[in-house]
This record gives sequence, structure tokens and C-alpha cells, in this order.
Amino acid sequence: MNETTNKDTTAAAGLDLVVIGGGPGGYSAAIRAAQLGMRVALVEAEKNLGGVCLNWGCIPTKALLRQAEVLRLLQRAADFGLRVDGEVGYDWKAVIARSRDVAAELAAGVAGLMKKNRITVVHGRGRLTPSRTVEVTPGDGKARQTLRATYVLLATGGRPRSLPGIEIDGEWVISSREAMTLTRRPQSLAIIGAGAIGVEFASFYRAFGTSVTLLEAEDQVLPREDPEVVQVLQAALQRDGIEVHTGVKVTGVNVTAARKLVTVAYGGTDGEAGGKADGGAELEAERVLMAVGVTGNTEDLGLGALGLQAERGRLPVDDRYQTRVKDIYAIGDLTGPPQLAHAAAAEGVAAVEFMAGRRTRPVDVGNIPSCTYSHPQVASVGLTEAAARAQGLDVKVGRFPMAASGRARASGDAEGLIKLVFGARYGDILGAAIVGPEATELIAEVGLAITLEATWEELAHTVHAHPTLSEGVMEAAAAAFGEAINI
Repeated sequence: MNETTNKDTTAAAGLDLVVIGGGPGGYSAAIRAAQLGMRVALVEAEKNLGGVCLNWGCIPTKALLRQAEVLRLLQRAADFGLRVDGEVGYDWKAVIARSRDVAAELAAGVAGLMKKNRITVVHGRGRLTPSRTVEVTPGDGKARQTLRATYVLLATGGRPRSLPGIEIDGEWVISSREAMTLTRRPQSLAIIGAGAIGVEFASFYRAFGTSVTLLEAEDQVLPREDPEVVQVLQAALQRDGIEVHTGVKVTGVNVTAARKLVTVAYGGTDGEAGGKADGGAELEAERVLMAVGVTGNTEDLGLGALGLQAERGRLPVDDRYQTRVKDIYAIGDLTGPPQLAHAAAAEGVAAVEFMAGRRTRPVDVGNIPSCTYSHPQVASVGLTEAAARAQGLDVKVGRFPMAASGRARASGDAEGLIKLVFGARYGDILGAAIVGPEATELIAEVGLAITLEATWEELAHTVHAHPTLSEGVMEAAAAAFGEAINI
């Protein structure tokens, strides 16, 4: 071991906040703290800032999905009266390279924001010490640093988890990280888990010709979404040639490298056969993508030194994002659901504002949008119809089919619907579920409406430009109370 790794250097005194983790939650918190006049240091183990979301998740996957969307459009050129001479082709390496370039550009932008806000960036792995300082161990053999501040914010994010007994080896059984950088497109892919990550990669790989099978333990893909919306999505996935099996439990994955195939065994979650007389079914694929969720990065943080303990992959915090130890805060995937980048960013800002005495309420978890950038897109916010009724609420439901949208028809993408849920007594907006073109953009209007406690009349009487997809929100609101014009 290089002897310099045993030496410590102490950073300049006077820091108000040390943030461990440079993902959306961490860097957003650091910037907000700087805006509030705090002296901030941000600790990040990786070379690039931005965390999993920017470098290995949200951003590069959306670049890949956009490329899949363009490919589908080119293949449908004749529908628009256009001619593409010859077969539409692609350069797989260039497809992957573009997504990496997009991520690199944005990572550089985050680094620029750190400089702009005079935030000290320390590269290395940070951990808490018994004296409540943060010890940073660089990965390049340089001397350790000790950072002392009034507050510490843990924002270390999460990582893909697997099923018991199944190892993600990065070659045959892969995670989302490997799925977006494969040097060769697999001819076949089995995806275990049909949440947002699984469905998005299914859409992407199928667009480029891979044979895809989705395996989901719950009774529907996107288990947390409104069944009415999911029905539209699942029909579209199957029409695109994706094989979908729901209500199944994966019982084993056997890697047969000599044949360059992976065998996945599965059966019904209710004990019934999964498709074979012997009580189970099997499928073979070149690769298996494990997409069953994420677990918080709670290891090697020095939690035990301060009497902190993770519980089932998450670190408990109060409604101010403070742990059991005063002035030690935590946010994002580390603290459990909702494990979304925009949730982490909002929590990071909120945590810092609590530190500064500038906030009285936490982020409203019930009003955080959920988005799946599949084909078609799915987005939701607030209560589903079923959840509202389960709470004993009397509701009114308005629906607007994308097929009735002039903008959707003109764009050649008119599959889907907008579904809004209102309280029947006061007409207040409770939630929304959307499937179809630009669903992930349309959902923001409903989120704002919930924040403002808007009623159906305020949505229905707000003039929306024509022709736009957003008119569908206006029409769905009116439809809930029998006043829709265009359906």
C-alpha cells in the first residue's frame, strides 16, 4: 500500500455542510445550500458528477429511447407520405456512443455549476467518523482528507438489486448499467421485472430487433400504475412483439456460457404451473436483465460509528430528513421509496432549507410524478382511482382518448388516454394517469394543479392552445362532470 494513503490532511475549517454523493439529490442540495450562503463541500467517489441518474440511468437511457423512437418513425415513413429508399439501418456502436456523449456533456455541466456556486468538490469515498467528521479516501493513492462541518448530508443513492440466489455478473446476468453499454446487440433478452426500468429497456431493445421477454411477479406490468392505463401499454408491448408473462416467479437462472445462452426458469406465483406440465416453464436468452428495483447504498458510510443503522437497505430519517443523529441528514434512494431522481433532488433542497430554518414542510411524497418512457409513455401523479376509492372517497373520473386529439392524430401517434380523478363533492383534483405520446410532459400540469388544490372547473376553464396534446387534460377534466366538448 502506498504510504500516502495512511496520512490524513484536514480541509480548511469553516464548512457549513458536507454532502456525500454527487447525484441529483446531492448536487441539488449543494447548490441550494450555496444559494443560502453556506460554505459547502461535495464528496463524490466517481470521476464524473451526476450520479447514477445522469451517468448510468435517467439521461443515457432517455437518449437511447429517443433513438429508438426515431428508428420507429423512419420505419413508418410511408405513413407520412415519405419515402426511405432501402431498409432503415443503424450503427449499434454509434447508438451507444451518442447516449454516452449526452451523459458526458451533462456531467460537465454539473461540474460547471459547482464552480459557479463556489462549491468545493472532493473526489473520493466519504464516510462518517466517531468524531462526526467526514473522512474522504481518494481512489488514486493520494492522502485522505478529513472534512469538518456543521451539517452532513448523506446522498449516496442506490444500486440495482437482484433476486435471492441470482448473481448479477455483468456479463450474462446484467443490470441496467451494462444494458445501456453492450458492445453488441443481443438477439434475445429476458428481463426480470416489469417496472419502469424493465419496460423501458424492453421498448428500446425491441425497437432494434431484439427478441424480448418480460417476466413480472405481479399481476400486471408497471404494478403501481392504474390498471386501465397499463392495459393500453401492455397491449402495445405485445403488439410490438414483446412476450409478456405476469404473475410469475423466477425460480432460477442457469448460465450455460459454452452455448452462449442463459436459461431462466419460472412458475406461477400462485403455485400453478408457469407453462409446463411439470409445474414450471423455461426460456433461453443471450442475456438476462435484472430489473427488480434498487437498494440504498448504506455500506461503508461509517453509520455504526455514530450509532446509525440501515433497515432493509434504507436509512430511516424523520420528516425533516434528519437521521437519529442531530445534524446528520439523508435523502434520496438511500432512505427508501420513492427512489426517483426528481424526488431526491426535491428532498435535497428541502433538507438544506430545513437546516437553514427556511422550511416547515417536507416534500409531498403523494405528489411526486412517476414516469415511464416506454412506447407508449406512461405517467401518473397523486391517487389512482382504486387508491382513492380504497380511502373511502367518493370520486368522479374523467377520460379523454388520444384518438380524439387533433394534435395526436396529426402527429401519427394517437394511442392512449388521459384519466383524471376528482373528489365528487368539491371537484378537487386527486390524481391522474396518462398513457400515450408525451405523457411524461403532460403530467406536470396535473402535479401543479394538485399543488394549487385546483378544481375540475379551473382545469376545464383554463384555455389550452389548439391543437395541443395538453387540451386532453382540459377535456378529461370537463368529461368527469359531463361537460366535455370533443368526446
